[in-house]
Amino acid sequence: MKIFDITRPLSAGTLVYPGDVKPSFTQRDEGNYLISDLHMSTHTGTHIDAPVHYLKYGETIDSIPLINLIGGCRVVDVSSVGSTITAEHLNGKIDTITRLLLKTSFSGHHQFIENYPSLSFDAAHLITSKGIRCVGIDSPSIESYHCDGTVHRELLQKGCIIIELVDLSEVPEGDYDMIALPLRLEGLDGSPARVVLMKT
Repeated sequence: MKIFDITRPLSAGTLVYPGDVKPSFTQRDEGNYLISDLHMSTHTGTHIDAPVHYLKYGETIDSIPLINLIGGCRVVDVSSVGSTITAEHLNGKIDTITRLLLKTSFSGHHQFIENYPSLSFDAAHLITSKGIRCVGIDSPSIESYHCDGTVHRELLQKGCIIIELVDLSEVPEGDYDMIALPLRLEGLDGSPARVVLMKT
């Protein structure tokens, strides 16, 4: 079995969305052991958005259905597309799937840029109309930098959980098994996550 860890490492230099707190880590030597304190946003690094993040009601990160995040997944390579991924770019590529990851030109990048690849509303609507339970992207957000939240709300209110800032730079297009697990942070809007793909 081939395992792809598509989680971006968390460190003080991790890419953050403008306005989010920069992660910090303090390690202490307590004699017989080491212990660290962490300070970061719930949307730091590779992370999962719960519906309450944009809807302000509904499921929190500790109550989202894990079935959305575990199982068969398709990686679709849209790295040749510009900054806006439309329904036309996905037509015919996302039928009969439950989970979707989008590999864009941002994979492998470590600096924030405003025109990162993101979904148009019609692409989000196509995804929800197919009954897809989870969509992930390798850019800082599923929605454009100058957004009004409609893409997030279209996905989240239709039960499609969002994963952002994965690293698909070493992952070929194709079908995999995925495990994406957030921390069980009670009542919160999102969480950093460990996301892996498996291919037999």
